[in-house]
Amino acid sequence: MIQDFTTTLPPATVLADAKKFFSRRNPIYAAFIDQEGENFVTFRGQGGEELVIGVASVEGGTAVRGSAYLFDQQIARFFSTLPPLDMKLEKVAE
Repeated sequence: MIQDFTTTLPPATVLADAKKFFSRRNPIYAAFIDQEGENFVTFRGQGGEELVIGVASVEGGTAVRGSAYLFDQQIARFFSTLPPLDMKLEKVAE
C-alpha cells in the first residue's frame, strides 16, 4: 500500500526521523536500513519485508511517500509524528 503525507519539515529531517522511528520499534515491527539515497531510504523488516520512505521538496514543505506490504500501520504512525503542512483551500465560485 502507498501512503502520502505532506509536512513542514525539510526532506533530510524526514529521512533522519524515519531512520530513528523504524529502528526503535517493537522487535516484531522493527525495520533496519537496507539502502539510502538523497531522497529515499529503504528498510528490511520481519521476513525480509521491504519498507520504502521517499521525499520530495514541495512549496512550503516536503511530500513524503511510504510504501510497504505489511508495515502500513507503522507508516501511518510515523506520518502522525510529522508536523503537517497546512493546506489552504480556496472556495471556487459556482
